[in-house]
Amino acid sequence: MKIKFHYILILGLALVILSCKKDNYDAPATTFNGRLVYNGEAINVENGQLFLELWQPGFGRNGAISVAVAQDGSFSSLLFDGNYKLTISNGQGPFMWKTRTDGKPDSIALPLAGNQTLDLEVTPYYLVRNAQFTHAGGKISSTFKVDKIIANANAKNIERVTLYVNRTQFVSGGNDNNILQSNLAITPTTDWANVSITTGSIPVISPTQNYVFARVGVKIDGVEDMIFSPVTKVQTQ
Repeated sequence: MKIKFHYILILGLALVILSCKKDNYDAPATTFNGRLVYNGEAINVENGQLFLELWQPGFGRNGAISVAVAQDGSFSSLLFDGNYKLTISNGQGPFMWKTRTDGKPDSIALPLAGNQTLDLEVTPYYLVRNAQFTHAGGKISSTFKVDKIIANANAKNIERVTLYVNRTQFVSGGNDNNILQSNLAITPTTDWANVSITTGSIPVISPTQNYVFARVGVKIDGVEDMIFSPVTKVQTQ
C-alpha cells in the first residue's frame, strides 16, 4: 500500500508541474493589424461579418486563425511570432481577392517577428463615394456617388441600395440598434454619379439622444456582403 501511495503521490506532483508549465506559457503578444483597401481607399463593410484566414504551415493546427474585419475595413489580432499564410476565402467580401490559376484563393506569406501593419489590396465591385448626410423635418437624407470598379467579365449588377440609420456607431440592418432604413428606387435611368435617398421620420429613441449614425450600403447581385460608405454622425437637434 505504501508503494502504491508513493507512486500516486509522484504522479500527482508530475501532473501539477505539467499543469503549471502549461499555464505559464506566454500569451500571444505580436500585433498584426491593417486595413482592406483599394488604391489606398478603405473598404467599408458590415462589422464582424468578414474574416481573414491565417494558416501556420507545419505548426500542427487543423484550421485557420480567423481575423474579423471591422466596419471601417480595419483588422487587428494578437499572434505568436512565426511564419503564416494569409488568405481570404472565396465568397468573403464585396470585392475580388486574387486567385490562383485553378480558381482557388491565393495566399500571401506573412512572416511575423514583432508588430506588423499591412494594408491588403482588394478590388471591390463598387464603391460608395462622397456620401453626405443631413437632417431636416425629422428625416435623414443622403447624397452620394456609386462608382463601378469592376467592369469586365466579372462585373455584377446592383441589387439594392439602402440608407441605414442606427442609434449607435455600428451601422447596418443586421443589428438591434437599427432604427430606420430606406431603399433607393432603382430605374434604368438612375444617375449613379448623383444619387439621393431620404428616409421616413425618425422614431422616438429611448433613452433620448440628439444624434443618430448613418451610412449607405450597396447590395450586389450574388454577393452576400455589402459595400458601405463610412459611418457619419448626424445631429438631429
